[in-house]
Amino acid sequence: MDATHEVSREPGGFAGESGADKIQERLQKRHQARAEDAERRKEAKESKSVAEEKGEYFSSSFNTERASIEELLSSCSGADRAVVTPRLEEATAKTLQLQKFLNDSMLFLTQYELRRAQAALQKLQSSIVEIREEAQPRKKFTFRSRTKATDKVSDAPSPEADTPADSGGNKVDGAAESVQCSFSDLDNVCLTKTAEEIQKRDVLLTHLSNCKVRLFGSPSTLHLKHIDSCEILCGPVSSSVFIDHCTNSTLAMPCQQLRTHNTTDTRVYLHVTSRAIIEDCHGVSFAPFSWSYPTLEEDFDVSGLDRDRNNWSQVDDFNWLAAGTHSPNWTVIPEVDRKTTWDP
Repeated sequence: MDATHEVSREPGGFAGESGADKIQERLQKRHQARAEDAERRKEAKESKSVAEEKGEYFSSSFNTERASIEELLSSCSGADRAVVTPRLEEATAKTLQLQKFLNDSMLFLTQYELRRAQAALQKLQSSIVEIREEAQPRKKFTFRSRTKATDKVSDAPSPEADTPADSGGNKVDGAAESVQCSFSDLDNVCLTKTAEEIQKRDVLLTHLSNCKVRLFGSPSTLHLKHIDSCEILCGPVSSSVFIDHCTNSTLAMPCQQLRTHNTTDTRVYLHVTSRAIIEDCHGVSFAPFSWSYPTLEEDFDVSGLDRDRNNWSQVDDFNWLAAGTHSPNWTVIPEVDRKTTWDP
């Protein structure tokens, strides 16, 4: 009994070993926690490094391709129409690829990088439209002749209805239509274009008032400029829709990206697979795309848009930077007020 009692008191006995084990266990846990924390910091640093590398690669590749497109567009200055047309087609194709590159890179880009890239793309798109307009000086006149001949117009008289057809106008207009489709300078008419006319082409609608427009098919891009009191419905746009100076109108379209400027009191029924962006706008309201026509599903397939992905209510206002507070410049259309029937 005495021997056992003495052993339990010895510093090297079992009681001492038990205390040392606990200390050792605590030290091991502390070491493990530090190691795990260091590993987390290392992973975070590596992740940040990868994101930065991706961002640098994107910026370098994007800027190189943008410069290539800008050089291509600059070469159109002063060139003959026969030279300009294929260069514009090449610039359009490259711009569409650049848009796809941006969409594929959105997950790791900062908001600043994303906005800069989107602004650069819009500038390229606008330059392409302007050069096309310059290269087709007779486009507006020959379009009027074509409107009388082939476009569906309502019973309301068009200002151009009595314009005589130009003997060589159809040929010139046919060449223009192979590059771009357009309606311009019209009031109080109903206008329609078929899939055969707009498929994979750029469409420009400008200076329209009190018009109803139906665009069946899948255009490459859609530009709306100076639109007043119109109802414009369009099939799936494979890339971007650009709206500028639109007022008191109703619009409906699916697209990859929507960019809206200087627009007021306008309702947009939207299907967008990336983001909708507004700038210098007031009184713009959004609802899901609800227009339908017999070949809509086929046109969605042609456009390549994801039918099941719609970010119609995710709107970025470049004039409203208050985080966590909704922009006063746009609203969601209440369900009871949404339009579901478009044509009788």
